[in-house]
Amino acid sequence: MITRTDVDEAAARIAGLVRRTPVIAADQGSFPGNVWLKCEFMQHTGTFKARGAFNRVLACRERGELKEDVGIVVASGGNAGLANAYAAAQAGVPAAVFVPENAPAMKVKKLKESGASVIQRGAEYAVAYDAAIAYAAETGAVYCHAYDQPEIAAGAGTVGSELLEQLGGVDTVMVAVGGGGLMAGIAAAVEGLANVVGVEPVTAPTLRAALEAGAPVDVAVAGIAADSLGARRIGQIGFEVAVRTGVKSVLVSDDEIVAARSLLWAEYRMVVEHGAAAAYAALTSGAYVPAEGERVAVILCGANTDPSTV
Repeated sequence: MITRTDVDEAAARIAGLVRRTPVIAADQGSFPGNVWLKCEFMQHTGTFKARGAFNRVLACRERGELKEDVGIVVASGGNAGLANAYAAAQAGVPAAVFVPENAPAMKVKKLKESGASVIQRGAEYAVAYDAAIAYAAETGAVYCHAYDQPEIAAGAGTVGSELLEQLGGVDTVMVAVGGGGLMAGIAAAVEGLANVVGVEPVTAPTLRAALEAGAPVDVAVAGIAADSLGARRIGQIGFEVAVRTGVKSVLVSDDEIVAARSLLWAEYRMVVEHGAAAAYAALTSGAYVPAEGERVAVILCGANTDPSTV
């Protein structure tokens, strides 16, 4: 469980190491309410995950848990791997990244370019994850989870506290949900100050399934945003914070995500990944309709995508 205090501590810890990403107003008349776009896709390594990665690495160093000669380990061939490798490099410690043997060659190349040691294990993420956990136990490396650790989620939540500082307040924050780390952090950051709406692909509804079941449960994962919103179940932190703060789930289809991504390019010249476009799709599809005058912020959380496909 995390609170606004955890997010505030994270903000102080990572100050100067992450970018303060801009917020722009959506075109007037596009929606019933007043809408802003938080451009977190401009963050280091292309996603919000650099915030949590820095917070995890530095917090562990403060507690004396980080072995300078061993560093960190993470299981992820995607955004979390890139972010944690970057944070480790900036902190001057090694990073080992475990990925499946079928991980895309381009992602493996990017990870190696970041200076990380890339170890390929198994045909699916679960095997790479188990290997990374074993590596941490054997070497004493700090394990950095992709989303379900307090420091990771609290660091991600600095997107929310930063947003409040920039706008002076909002009524609703729209954020995509996969494993739930970003949603949990933002919900903790704005608790009592704004509502949070978690936007999920119909093909990977981790939050919706957990809320209906009363606990995190596995869901089948598919769809166009599965590369970034492909967690099989929401993390325990994400679930607990969602229940505590009253986060609502809204579902969008692949076609609606694709259309929203195209609109962001056509109207604002923003190139974002499909997972990031999901949050905007809730508005453009009508899955969420703001009330007249409602102040809505949409978190555009990542840009690790092929721009030629927009």
